[in-house]
Amino acid sequence: MVDPIYTTANPMNPHSTQCAHPLFSEPPLSLISPIKRFLFAMGLERLENANPQIFTVKSRERTNTADLMNEDVEDPIDALEIFELIRDINDPEHPYTLEQLNVVQEELIRVYKDNKHTYVDVRFTPTIPHCSMATLIGLAIRVKLARSLHPRIKIRVSITEGSHNTEEAINRQLADKERVAAAMENTNLMHAVNQCLALPQ
Repeated sequence: MVDPIYTTANPMNPHSTQCAHPLFSEPPLSLISPIKRFLFAMGLERLENANPQIFTVKSRERTNTADLMNEDVEDPIDALEIFELIRDINDPEHPYTLEQLNVVQEELIRVYKDNKHTYVDVRFTPTIPHCSMATLIGLAIRVKLARSLHPRIKIRVSITEGSHNTEEAINRQLADKERVAAAMENTNLMHAVNQCLALPQ
């Protein structure tokens, strides 16, 4: 039986030959993001959301306080700092950032501590409820945070409740350390993730 998570509706299985969605009309490849062109070349996806809503980005200014200016005081991690790390991640399907598409929002980030660890909880909202790029987006967010934060910080990335048809399955996958580790060893998949994380040229 084929694992429904590992189908062409989910790019974490680049070897699948199933097609989970019908063909969609496609604009010229020159108008599609480099990540999406890469996925097209692998035969993984078709453009799903042709006209996503674009949102106004937030100001990047942070109010300085005495503690922030004091180099002897350790700055605690907060939601804004996490948002700054992930806001410019490229969307896999369109030439916009996750912030521009409102996929990530500062309000959906929570940072908290217990006696042993600091926890970062990020929820993201796909642009459509059947978005087949949701797993790739979640993996890109997780990889970006893992590369940017101290290894002792616990990271949780999940889909905003009620925003995706298969959110429970995808959330289980993103929370499975072994599956995430296996995905990060997949050369083709990590190429797509790294393009999501590439800085604008």
